Amino acid sequence: MKILLLSLVLALVAGIEPGVAQGWPTKPVRIIVPFGPGATPDIVARLLAEHLQTKLKQTFVVENKPGASGNLGTEAVVRAEPDGATIGLSIVGPLALNTLLFSKLSYDPFSEIALISRIVDQPSVLAVNADVGARSTSELIALIKRDAAKLNFGSIGNGSLSHLCIEAIAMASGATLTHIPYAGSPQAMTALIRGDVQIACLPAAAVVAQVPTGRIRMLAVTSQQRSALLPDLPTLKEAGVDVEANAWIGLIAPAKTPEPVVSAIHREVTEALRDRTIGEKLKALYMEPLSTTPAEFKAHVEAEMKRWTPVIKAREIKIN
Repeated sequence: MKILLLSLVLALVAGIEPGVAQGWPTKPVRIIVPFGPGATPDIVARLLAEHLQTKLKQTFVVENKPGASGNLGTEAVVRAEPDGATIGLSIVGPLALNTLLFSKLSYDPFSEIALISRIVDQPSVLAVNADVGARSTSELIALIKRDAAKLNFGSIGNGSLSHLCIEAIAMASGATLTHIPYAGSPQAMTALIRGDVQIACLPAAAVVAQVPTGRIRMLAVTSQQRSALLPDLPTLKEAGVDVEANAWIGLIAPAKTPEPVVSAIHREVTEALRDRTIGEKLKALYMEPLSTTPAEFKAHVEAEMKRWTPVIKAREIKIN
């Protein structure tokens, strides 16, 4: 009994709940992905799961929970036990923008989620159908100002970054374009190749793969600086368009996950992302590994809210 009481006192002194492990993991770990198999977050999750399982001799299982623009899977992380046995991957929508796009969310992303690290960044690429008479962002803006009524743009869904990016460009041009949402990048790219839409801003991996068709033209990347993976493509900002729309992925956990466990997760995932094999696989998909602190991750999410709130409100974009 004395030993038990002493253990409880030491745990309380350390600010740690009894029974919560100080390392990670201590049992099989679920990595919840709020999108379907084959989506970028799913690919990243499976790379991490394979590496961590081999290194830590522990079971890691990827669970896909798609639906409601990423809200269902993100909520599943929120509602899990905060013991390190459930973590998740998510993106800017479920972590911030969906508070504006949905009339009501079943969770609060600002109080019920522990932001661990932004782990992957992928530039989006502004592209046009090859028949569009624009070979630069400046020429496209001039075309939009002149013939907006004749131009459609595709996206991977209402309220997605691919949607907001073009809306921001149209706003900068003082025009309104017709938006046609698709189920995903492959469908949006097919529409761009066919000429069903004339403009799109999609993740680099989806766009670059279709350049050999000769039916699309890349104009710019959406990153703050030129991407090391696409160094010849100028940024939107170089054309005077202050739009940044990178498709990043972040690692999250339930809000009450103890700080020592969050630190252990951060450490292991950061080390995994430094693995050469993982790095090469990400590079092939035009993704760059990152490792930000929780504070840096929070600051980035806040910057995204500040960046996109005016666009969402000005265009009155809603999902439900």
